[in-house]
Amino acid sequence: MKTTLDLPDHLVRQAKQRALQQGRTPKEIVAEYIRKGLHGGPAASLPIASNGVMVDSAGLPVFRCEPASNRPGVDLATALQLERKGLELEDLRRAGLPA
Repeated sequence: MKTTLDLPDHLVRQAKQRALQQGRTPKEIVAEYIRKGLHGGPAASLPIASNGVMVDSAGLPVFRCEPASNRPGVDLATALQLERKGLELEDLRRAGLPA
């Protein structure tokens, strides 16, 4: 069912950002939070994106990989560098500039 809600701009931005981080649609995110609020229980578990990164319930990134994989660990400096680069790309996209 379609409906129109008048929500504060900052909440809409946060929902869209969370949806982008989780590889989901804003509709799915909003429906999940409404369901969670109405039922008072935990929302459905978050899917793991194809790149092995998901966002936990606090909005923090969680990196998942196969236990037997030969992938090297990521140290803090590398993780911070990856985050900074991701934020820079997001800023460029929001400004309408080529990333």
